Amino acid sequence: MDKSNKRLLRKSKQGFRRRFSPIRPGDQIDYRNLSLIGQFISYQGKILSRRMTKLTLKQQRLVAVSVKQARVLSILPFVYNERVLKRIKSMIRNKYARKTGSK
Repeated sequence: MDKSNKRLLRKSKQGFRRRFSPIRPGDQIDYRNLSLIGQFISYQGKILSRRMTKLTLKQQRLVAVSVKQARVLSILPFVYNERVLKRIKSMIRNKYARKTGSK
């Protein structure tokens, strides 16, 4: 085999790109933090996978536990429908509008 043929058969090396986590270092993963938890729930109410959310293993576990706690405490519903989804989004919007609003 020629050297030129060997080069063609080799796999090209791809560089390692560091994944950036959607959770900032100062953010707390807690069942009360609905705006953060809401990013990791699908429209059907399912917890999204690590591959889709780009979370680390530890962060994914904390998110899953906090979502389950919020469901048990009736902060988040187990099953979503259109009406519930609108109510939760407006609740989150109102919560942050009060904190950031000017006097």
